[in-house]
Amino acid sequence: MVDVLTPEQRKTCMSNIKGKNTKPEVLVRKIVHSMGYRFRLHRKDLPGKPDLVFPRYRKVIFVHGCYWHMHNCKYGRVTPATNAEFWKNKRMSNVERDKNIAKKLIDLGWNILIIWECETKDIDNLTRELTGFLSIT
Repeated sequence: MVDVLTPEQRKTCMSNIKGKNTKPEVLVRKIVHSMGYRFRLHRKDLPGKPDLVFPRYRKVIFVHGCYWHMHNCKYGRVTPATNAEFWKNKRMSNVERDKNIAKKLIDLGWNILIIWECETKDIDNLTRELTGFLSIT
């Protein structure tokens, strides 16, 4: 499929993508906060600067974008037609980095939950998943 945006428009669009405080991340925060849990954001002293950190429980939550972290859903399986090799390498390096970060956190004694962007569409299921993860100590 041919890109409907000009290269300049695509560049602007891609440069506006945020790494923190994304809509899915803020949604997860609101749900967890409404459940009565308190957390820290993006702790720089932990590998990967997890999105939500629960020091008391030694648990962290990452909220991953399906496209950027190559989730096995329809959003994560998209392959760009333009500059395909660059984007494939970029996304694969994200996946490898995620694996390394998870291993480091586990080695440090932390429990990890990854919430995918597509999972934030079903609030009830997301709430059950978060409740299960946070209630087990």
